[in-house]
Amino acid sequence: MVSSTIILVFCLAAFAAIHSLMASLPFKRLAMRVLGSRADRLYLPLFNLISVLTILPLAYLLYKNPGPILYIIPSPWRWLMIGGQLIAAVVAPRALLDAPNRFKIRSQLSAPKTPEAGPLNIRGIYRWVRDPFLLSGLVIMWLTPVMTVNLLVIYILTTVYLCLGSLHWEKRLVSQFGDEYREYQQRVHRIIPLLRGHY
Repeated sequence: MVSSTIILVFCLAAFAAIHSLMASLPFKRLAMRVLGSRADRLYLPLFNLISVLTILPLAYLLYKNPGPILYIIPSPWRWLMIGGQLIAAVVAPRALLDAPNRFKIRSQLSAPKTPEAGPLNIRGIYRWVRDPFLLSGLVIMWLTPVMTVNLLVIYILTTVYLCLGSLHWEKRLVSQFGDEYREYQQRVHRIIPLLRGHY
C-alpha cells in the first residue's frame, strides 16, 4: 500500500516537473527560436499532447492501485456530482476560446500595451472567474463520488500544485497586461464565481 502511494507520488512529481518546464518562459523562448512563427500555432497542441502522455502512467497506476475505499456517495447525490464534473469539463475548452491572447507564446513574452501582448478583452467565463482552469480542475477532482486513499493523496498534492501554478500564471498575466490586469484582479475572484476579486 505505502509503496504504491510512493510510486503514484513519484509519477505526479515527474508530470509536474515536465509540465512546469514546458510552461516556463525560458522554454517558450526556446520554442520561439526553434519554431519561429509556427510556435503560436504548434506549441499549445504539442503541450497538451505531452501533458496527456505524461499523465497517462499516473492514471493507469491509480486505476490499478486505487487503495482502500474511504467513501462512496450514494445516488442521487452521486449523479449530481458527476453532472458537476461534466459541466466543469466543458469550462476548460471554453476558457481557451474566451481568451486566445493569453495562450499565444508571442503574447506571453510581450510587455503591456504592445501590439504583441494584445488586449485583455474580458469576456465569457472570465467575467465571473479569473482562473477557470483551476476552478474546473478542483471541481472535477473533489466531486469524485468514490474516494480512495491513493486518490485522496494525489488530489491533495494536485490541488497544491494547481494553486501554486495559478499564482504563477497570474504573475505572468500581470507582466503581459500590467495595470489593466491588476484592476481586473480587484473586480473578479480568482477561483470562486460571484465573489469580489482579491489576490
